[in-house]
Amino acid sequence: MAKLISFDIDGTLEVGDPPGCITMEMVRYAKAQGFLIGSCSDRALSHQRQIWSQHDITVDFMVLKHRLGEVKEAFTAEVYYHIGDTDVDNFYATQAGFRFLWIHTITPQAWNPEAWE
Repeated sequence: MAKLISFDIDGTLEVGDPPGCITMEMVRYAKAQGFLIGSCSDRALSHQRQIWSQHDITVDFMVLKHRLGEVKEAFTAEVYYHIGDTDVDNFYATQAGFRFLWIHTITPQAWNPEAWE
């Protein structure tokens, strides 16, 4: 069964404002390893779509932050992760039944989603 990773954008992805430490190559790696991936952000869906399109990454989902629970309803996964940088990210992830990962605990050098517990 697949695992799912939801990425916040601002403060999390390198393309965010402010930029975060998750590079688009790291996202591609997770996708190549079979993870379901997508974004959950305060940014409009049209803007999220534009970001992924500009980087030629096909995501499985895009939602507004307060709708993260709909992702869990739409996808069956072994585990659901949301990576973010704020208490609001943590709140919505926890409320939706996701495991929340603080961005400051992740480094590009140690990027290994397969080993997360």
